[in-house]
Amino acid sequence: MTAENQLVRDLTASMGSQRQALKMTGLSSGTWHYRHNPRPAVVEPLAQADRDYPSRISQADCEKIGEHILAGWARGESVDHSFAAAWDDGVMLGSRRHWWRVAADLEQELRPTIPQRKHQGRAAKAPVVSATGPNQAWSWDITDLKTPWRGVAFKAYKITDIYSREIVGWRVEQRQCNELAVEMFTEAIGKRGAPQVVHADNGSAMTSNTLKEYLDECGVDLSYNRPYVSNDNPFSEAGFRTMKYRPGYPRVFDTIEAARAYLTDYVAWYNHEHKHSGIALFSPAQVGDGSWTDTWKTRDRALQRYYNRHPERFHTRPRTPTPADLVGINLPKEKTPTK
Repeated sequence: MTAENQLVRDLTASMGSQRQALKMTGLSSGTWHYRHNPRPAVVEPLAQADRDYPSRISQADCEKIGEHILAGWARGESVDHSFAAAWDDGVMLGSRRHWWRVAADLEQELRPTIPQRKHQGRAAKAPVVSATGPNQAWSWDITDLKTPWRGVAFKAYKITDIYSREIVGWRVEQRQCNELAVEMFTEAIGKRGAPQVVHADNGSAMTSNTLKEYLDECGVDLSYNRPYVSNDNPFSEAGFRTMKYRPGYPRVFDTIEAARAYLTDYVAWYNHEHKHSGIALFSPAQVGDGSWTDTWKTRDRALQRYYNRHPERFHTRPRTPTPADLVGINLPKEKTPTK
């Protein structure tokens, strides 16, 4: 170190610039400063995690956040749901990210890893579906509901509105059937009107001529996944994931009546109570009917009050998130919403 310091002094003398001398030797100005102006030694240094500073959220507020999270977990609700529910009530204790930090410290939420299947094959054209409002684009799929019997599963059919994420049609049956899918769409279109496009994977019920002919009569365009590309239908896949990984999911249904009863309660909860992370933590029904704007006002007032009390915790004045104006599947980058 002594030789390095002497080199800097010699270069400074010959060049007339300490900045250039430090640059040539690869030393920062901060390192040079503290070598010649050392800080006084601390007898009992305090770890950064234990230090107090103006922007730090108090332990009392962290404990309140923990109480909200634990109460939500007891009701089978996620951290995001508890955060948004408190926000809806005008309570702002910390950022959404900080709530997740508190949740991690509680060490009570374990999430299973979803295996990813890789496939190499000929590239196919990616389907592109977009929506700027409810009832423009629907996505649908069928998933298995396990039973106690080997090789036997009930079939849960579900139609999701891509823009609002609302479940607009569903049913649970003993089998996968083209006619049953048509019945579900007939009921959904009768209640809400026909969308512009329906997207699905390449299952037999989705590509059946029976369904194609019905939707064609309704003036609906059809869109399909690329083979072996599961994320071409993200809205349906995410909806089923939310259902199956929600706390309290039975995993096995003894009767079809039990499966239908569970889905009845789940769909009502999902549409009207679920704080959906993809739509700024509003419920699908709120985005579907536009009532999210009233809740947004409550949230924004709470957030601005929180900012006024603790401006040191922000770089700039925060903005309350809103649902995106444009959503879809495989949208070109230039059309991706920037909210």
